[in-house]
Amino acid sequence: MTKDIPQITFNPATTNIFGFEIVSIQDIAKSKNEHKHNPELPHQLKFYNLIFFTEGSGRHFIDFNWFPVQQNSLVYLTKDQVNAFEFSDHLKGYCIIFTEAYFVNSFTNLADDFVFRLFNPELFSPILQIPQNSEFTTYFNLLCTEYKNSSTFNHKNIVNSLLTILISKAENLKQKQTFHISDTSKVAIYQNFISLIAKNLTKSRSARYYANELAITYKHLNKICKELVNKTAKNVIDDFVILQAKRSLINAKITSAQLAYSLGFEDPTNFTKYFKKNTGLTPKTFVKSLQED
Repeated sequence: MTKDIPQITFNPATTNIFGFEIVSIQDIAKSKNEHKHNPELPHQLKFYNLIFFTEGSGRHFIDFNWFPVQQNSLVYLTKDQVNAFEFSDHLKGYCIIFTEAYFVNSFTNLADDFVFRLFNPELFSPILQIPQNSEFTTYFNLLCTEYKNSSTFNHKNIVNSLLTILISKAENLKQKQTFHISDTSKVAIYQNFISLIAKNLTKSRSARYYANELAITYKHLNKICKELVNKTAKNVIDDFVILQAKRSLINAKITSAQLAYSLGFEDPTNFTKYFKKNTGLTPKTFVKSLQED
């Protein structure tokens, strides 16, 4: 694996102009040598991607972990996540790809907490198993059919509506299969917490600092984090920092010392100790381990 991880932007194979595309995994596999980057090697997405596996079984690489997938597995990939395919003759499916602008404009009629949950790997597993004979599959097939009929009257709105229905059906299944968060106020606080971490990472890694910024007690913030993601507030902060570090470390354009300063560490040695404490590896060893995969 190369250290210089590429950032993949939305580049439709068709004349699509509204930031949405459906492409088969088989087509991606067939043309993998034609891309500037092999999709079987880790790459960072600059768009959103829903992958629906329709046949076979295998695995998919998401943010430095391999996840098993099989027929009817739905994979949620958010913008900036690192992922990689593992192609095989028997693993088939489709990628529903859309830009951030499409995401923002198309889901304005959905509740904010629903949109936040939709592509939040902290709250749920990135893999949702769709039951056999589910309505989801019916709407997925309908979406694929309508997407191909680009000459259809009101084509864009038809596609938008079907995608909204599709993800709503998936959310309904998610609520039945996983822990459902019924208190939306807690989701809102957690959402603000994550946003604050992203904005103030260089200022503080203290859970008490963020509790004060949220105007709640440290105990209350901890309780919300434990209930929603089964982590302490400090664990959430540390995991966020480590994920950003991992994503940056595999880019050859940044050194470990530069990364340490960009993450708010005054001394690169402290960053190395922090990274090893949370991963069991030094930054250099982490990069080397990925190269050996």
